[in-house]
Amino acid sequence: MRKKAALGLAGALFACLTAGAAHTLLGTCGPFTDVSDVAFCPFVLEIFTLGITTGTMPTTYDPSSNVTRLQMAAFLSRTVDGVLTRGSARAARGRFWPSQGSQGLAVTTLAWYGGDVKSDGSDLWVASYGLVSRVRASDGRVLETWDGDAGGTGVLVALGQIFVGGWTKPGSLYRLDPSQPAGTVTTLSTALGDSPYELTFDGTRIWTANQGGSVSIVTPGATLPWTVTTVTAGFSVPSGAIYDGSNVWIAELNPGRLVRLDANGAILQTVTCGGACGLPAFDGTNLWVPAFELGNSFVLAVRASTGAVLATLTGNGVDEPQGAAFDGQRVMVISLGTTAGSLSLFKAADLSPLGSISTGFDPPQFVCSDGVDFWVTFGGSYELARF
Repeated sequence: MRKKAALGLAGALFACLTAGAAHTLLGTCGPFTDVSDVAFCPFVLEIFTLGITTGTMPTTYDPSSNVTRLQMAAFLSRTVDGVLTRGSARAARGRFWPSQGSQGLAVTTLAWYGGDVKSDGSDLWVASYGLVSRVRASDGRVLETWDGDAGGTGVLVALGQIFVGGWTKPGSLYRLDPSQPAGTVTTLSTALGDSPYELTFDGTRIWTANQGGSVSIVTPGATLPWTVTTVTAGFSVPSGAIYDGSNVWIAELNPGRLVRLDANGAILQTVTCGGACGLPAFDGTNLWVPAFELGNSFVLAVRASTGAVLATLTGNGVDEPQGAAFDGQRVMVISLGTTAGSLSLFKAADLSPLGSISTGFDPPQFVCSDGVDFWVTFGGSYELARF
């Protein structure tokens, strides 16, 4: 019976394929009757299937007509959207639905207040001010917990290891090996600038934004402690640190600004935020910088290659924003809010708003993405929520 069914299916597929080939030879390309060049039919069918163009009429592609620059912009934009949507990890898992409210958030209870959170692609790593929790992304289960990181705040996943900054004076840097059983973290250095808050990696060295007024550059070595160079010139209250593939950027709470650094930590360029800068995200082209001051809340979209401000985004639930994260297609901005926290989504490709929800919990503190979900920690509770 199975063999007959398989032969029947094979025959049906062969009939469809040969019928399609015959139609192409007769000058029919999908729904279009005016595409006679067989060599171009696969390309026409691909952009038709992806919704990039549907032709000028239901059966007319109009292959010889010119297109304007505006029409070309529309075609290219739809191409980018189609590729991102169909090629994302969310699409592969059938995750096309958005969360509609706090009831749509799956919550993991941590052992202590949640701090910074980062993904290694499979698990989430949460610094909980003295503890580091490993949370399985597939179901939100807490797998392991490490201790020994005094005042642990910023988390960095790099070199196959997990690094945590110690919010101490002077600052500390810790490391744990995820391939080994949970235990006590390894202290790499206790000589960073005061109060390191966020970490980034440039492929060789670890950089920390220290709220005590400096930036530290840590060089990995074969022996401990690792070498640390701390730069204080020009810094006031650094908070966020991010690498764009060429330079490290530091976001400062006061004065509210974003600065590009050279390899030695000197300031190359300054972008004025117009408010206290939160923790930025990088989408591969643009930096997303949350900022607020005196009731004025917004998100700056900054071209990383030039430092030019492309747009100042307001509304969409943005209210005292604290941080941002990118999932390969969308940017989430988390806000403290005046009465309740909020999560706001934007389309990275064109900066358009995609809506926002109230968390229904304590105000959110940190956010990251694992490529499928966004994960948010809350400063007033032991909760890690999946969006």
